[in-house]
Amino acid sequence: MPQSTTTPGLRIAFVSHGGGPLPLLGDPSHDALVHSLQHMASQMPRPSAIVVVSAHWEQTQPTVTTGAHPALIYDYGGFPPESYTITYPAPGSPTLAARTLHAINALSTHGLHAQDDPQRGFDHGMFVPLKLMYPEADIPCIQLSLCHDLNPAKHLAMGQALRTLADNANTDAPILLLGSGFSFHNMRAFFSAPTPANQALNRSFEQWLHTTCCDEDLTTADRLDRLQHWAQAPGARYCHPREEHLLPLHVCMGAAQTAARQAWSFETLGQQASAYLW
Repeated sequence: MPQSTTTPGLRIAFVSHGGGPLPLLGDPSHDALVHSLQHMASQMPRPSAIVVVSAHWEQTQPTVTTGAHPALIYDYGGFPPESYTITYPAPGSPTLAARTLHAINALSTHGLHAQDDPQRGFDHGMFVPLKLMYPEADIPCIQLSLCHDLNPAKHLAMGQALRTLADNANTDAPILLLGSGFSFHNMRAFFSAPTPANQALNRSFEQWLHTTCCDEDLTTADRLDRLQHWAQAPGARYCHPREEHLLPLHVCMGAAQTAARQAWSFETLGQQASAYLW
């Protein structure tokens, strides 16, 4: 069995959230991804609140939504009209936002100084996966930004700081830390004919990710070191010419620091991708 997390009041998941709103529009190439999200939700207790680290929000410093009723941000273009009327009226959580700000600011290393944003809404990195996982939209949510310097060590440290969210949490209704990105995010490749060489790069990086997240023989130090130097992995820069869709996984691993207990592998938009649950 995988090593158990030392933070029972905090559940941790990384998801590949797909191409814009397509998972919500019945796109056949997203069927397996949709199933993975729905199955993941069934495999853990219903959370009391959710912290979403979205690939679609970058700031100079980690920034947290603090509004009580954030609007949705349709941060995509060129999709059918119904893509811009999607609703997901989940409430914000100023209390959880304050705890998240405190957790990050209590970490003195890596020059992290968390900020609040009471005006920002929820982007599609939040509402697309959560509408599939928890369609009732009744769980309080906040979003946490990436740092736009895309420094892997900083994002691992952010996750480490968030481990304190488990303190005094209800283990029957834990807080969910959801890293929302995409394990493969080469936009040119999504719209190009696959070649054997490129498919091999995709598979090699996915295998490296699976080993990093799931191999019980790795130590915590091994996992963190592998992710800090992720660009040295086979196929890394083919799969992620820019790493903003991978870094939510770093936050998750910084918080989990142990082997994932479940993993999903699937094909989406002609590419292999994956999701992990701790």
